[in-house]
Amino acid sequence: MTATLLPAVAAADPLTLERALELAAQRSEAVRGARAGAAGAAEAARAAGQLPDPMLSVGIENLPVTGPDRLRTTADSMTMKRVGISQEWVSAEKRALRQAAAQAQADRESVTAEAALAEARLQAALAYLDAFYAGEIAKLTTLTEHHVHEEWEAAKARLASSAGTSQEVLQLDAARGVAEDESADVRQQQAAALVALERWLGWRPDDLAPPLLPTSAAEQAYVAAHPAVLQAQREVEAARAEASATAANREPNWTWQVSYGQRTGYSDMVAVGVSIPLPVAPRERQDRETSAKLALATKAEATLEEATRMASAEYRAMSSDAQRLGHRVQRYTAAVVTPARQRTQAALAGYRSNQVPLMVLFEARHAEVDVQRKLLAMQRELAKVQAQLAFRPVPGGAR
Repeated sequence: MTATLLPAVAAADPLTLERALELAAQRSEAVRGARAGAAGAAEAARAAGQLPDPMLSVGIENLPVTGPDRLRTTADSMTMKRVGISQEWVSAEKRALRQAAAQAQADRESVTAEAALAEARLQAALAYLDAFYAGEIAKLTTLTEHHVHEEWEAAKARLASSAGTSQEVLQLDAARGVAEDESADVRQQQAAALVALERWLGWRPDDLAPPLLPTSAAEQAYVAAHPAVLQAQREVEAARAEASATAANREPNWTWQVSYGQRTGYSDMVAVGVSIPLPVAPRERQDRETSAKLALATKAEATLEEATRMASAEYRAMSSDAQRLGHRVQRYTAAVVTPARQRTQAALAGYRSNQVPLMVLFEARHAEVDVQRKLLAMQRELAKVQAQLAFRPVPGGAR
């Protein structure tokens, strides 16, 4: 029986942030597409270092087309049935450079896949935080609605016993309507946040566990693992490799040919030859192609420098925000939340001893809920900044 109950218990467990990130990574079509692109580039890189396929040629040479021997293959000694094969020969050095260029492209696609994974995890984490804190605020508004209803019932009872006033009842009746409207508005926001989270999970969780965010990396590690920096680095490597492979084209590829010719009634013949391209103007063609590739490499290097500066500035800005928000949360908790809670406790004790009017208790409770909601808003903002610091870098960093 215990084993039968285990699935139900497991299903009732709140969803954790780490589990949500795992589900988002598994479900993301962007990650799946990027990984497919990386796999395709890896296959292309393996093929780039191979020799071109040989060429098979067949034909008939010197076939008469006029006169009495027209279209006869055995009438003229020059007519020959030929079969041959040719092979373009690419040097080992050039093939190695081509393979290096293709491998650089594959590495770039691999980083793109890792960046897509990091982005999916980050967006899922932000959606999780929005949904979690919306749920916490919904709990507060529901509690406020419950308290206002209790106070409204108490005010009606006091009015019936001539201990209260109709004005007190009307004020609490209006407050009850406001509390119900606030609860409906917060529930609507919570529903929207859960829909956003459902996009990444594929289903809507019933309960969310408090998020446990990992510690953020130092600035150097953050910059080194930033998706924009990693992608720019791979762009530089790919551009340089492509330039090296293009520069090697200054040396032309030779093509070897061999063919066998059959003549009916006459001696068969063999032909052997080689074709060599003649780069008559390398400065105007091959060198310009190489210069174009080198210019692209320079462009990629400039992009890398800009990405590095951007990532460094981004880290410093978010670290400053996280520090500032952390201090604000601590200061607000000590200077505002704690006194508001103490005020509510004092008002409740005074009301129970008939020393404090009901409206004083209502105002104290309402003020405490307001400060609690503001505290949750600050905590949510802090958590989202910390999530960006923790999840924006590519998992594992540069490899």
